[in-house]
Amino acid sequence: MACSSPSRPNYIPNQISDPNYIRILDTTLRDGEQAPGAAMNGQQKLDIAQKLAKLGVDIIEAGFPASSKADFEAVRMIAKEVGNVIDDENGYVPVICGMARCTRADIDTAWEALKWAKRPRILTFIATSEIHMTYKLKKTKEQVLQIVREMVSYAKSLGFHDIEFGAEDACRSEIEFLCQVLAESIKAGATTLCIADTVGNLLPTEFAELIAAIKANTQGIENAVISAHCHNDLGQASSSSIMGAIAGARQLEVTINGIGERAGNASLEEVVMALKCRGEKLGGLYTGINTRHIISTSKMVAEYTGFMVQPHKAIVGANAFVHGGGIHQDGILKHRSTYEILSPEDIGLSQSTEPAFVLGKLSGRSALKSRLSKLGYELDDELDDIFQRFKAAAAKKKHLSDDDIKALVSNEDFQPQVCWSLGDVQVTCGTSGLSTATVKLVGVDGTEHVASSVGKGFIDASFKAIDLIVKLPVTLLECSINSLSKGSEAIVSAKVVLQEENIYKSTQTSNNGVKVPHTFSGSSEGMDIIVSSTLAYVSALNHVMGFKNAMRTQVARETQLYS
Repeated sequence: MACSSPSRPNYIPNQISDPNYIRILDTTLRDGEQAPGAAMNGQQKLDIAQKLAKLGVDIIEAGFPASSKADFEAVRMIAKEVGNVIDDENGYVPVICGMARCTRADIDTAWEALKWAKRPRILTFIATSEIHMTYKLKKTKEQVLQIVREMVSYAKSLGFHDIEFGAEDACRSEIEFLCQVLAESIKAGATTLCIADTVGNLLPTEFAELIAAIKANTQGIENAVISAHCHNDLGQASSSSIMGAIAGARQLEVTINGIGERAGNASLEEVVMALKCRGEKLGGLYTGINTRHIISTSKMVAEYTGFMVQPHKAIVGANAFVHGGGIHQDGILKHRSTYEILSPEDIGLSQSTEPAFVLGKLSGRSALKSRLSKLGYELDDELDDIFQRFKAAAAKKKHLSDDDIKALVSNEDFQPQVCWSLGDVQVTCGTSGLSTATVKLVGVDGTEHVASSVGKGFIDASFKAIDLIVKLPVTLLECSINSLSKGSEAIVSAKVVLQEENIYKSTQTSNNGVKVPHTFSGSSEGMDIIVSSTLAYVSALNHVMGFKNAMRTQVARETQLYS
């Protein structure tokens, strides 16, 4: 587990007093927003900027003021409302940065947006690779050099004392020319040098070699901070950033959840937690990030951009601290550090003292026993029998819920006898009247039963129509529908949980003396919400009837045994 880090050194634009300190520039609001479909409005960008300040980000790249009026206003608002507030937790006022091309118009616009901040920074950039200069800029090396001299000097003349010069596509640039450009930018007033792997082309070792070469061959480099800006086209962005820091970069440019152009950028949470966990092995490298705000910031960015985090995403994915394998579950129950190198609490993930894991076909006896104990069951003598039924059930379902486990304990068959099957369902709904549903159910003997009902929605109407046929005194405890994919043809998962009034009291007793009520669940997946929810309801009803049939059989056997 990570140790506490030294405090953040005082901010000086062109130098860092502690050689082990790594500045974090977050570009979620600029490069992250360039991901197709990730656009945010001004208020959302302000909310995220405030989160980033609480997170302890050194530099917030708030946007590209010259790109649009909306972005200009967002950057100005962030400069005023975030760039002048000392955060109570970290006692730091973040630098507010805006991007500008190497043109007077862009730089003027950036100054008008950023001048309100206590610590304004401009990031002005131009491409330095042969392919960009030839085909995009249509400029010679000499012309690019002249533009850099003039525009960095111009930014300084406006009042920018914190100037980041960005060499776009630096990683495909000829090294001697790149170092020459960087040296000229320092002479003109640049305080930070952004080395951009714009297309994510280099492997981490190659990127480290580039940073080392720049540090060794750029005149005046001692008067500037080297920054690494890595893209993830080959899945190497976070690793390249770390390797860049090892080679001498002292600012790393990242985004929340790794969002950004194409395959995205280096991920803030990956880079920061790697340094937090392994910084001592890297000579003591550390950041000023308050990692306990990582999860809340990640969730806000996912919500505002609509880019949901993949479950297996490092650090912030839903599965990042969830264990599925039986060996892993057994180890984690004995000591969490057997399979966790981070504490969930370190990133702000609220979690009980018990480890998180899903129960499925790979789970073992210890994991099942732990879950049973959590649910209030102490069943050492019956564990072997329950475990066998658990393994049989898990072979038919990806993972078992708490309701499924309760059903196993109550001796309910996981796959009940099919008493009813859905023949058809038709609904009518809209904004001008009650929804109606007509349902056809097929009994175990093959007979068809049809009923119609009205309801407050198509699901309510469908369930009421089914109730007219099945006639069970059940209470609907839960009906949830979740999308498993995106688009108008998304697959949905429907889950229904019921309680049957007549068997509410006929359950095992938990170890605290309180009777545990019976619940019965059903689920279904498909592309039709109506059909999926109806199938889930019928499945739950079959569980109820299957249990009642099993209880009747058990009573009959006991009566015969003792008669």
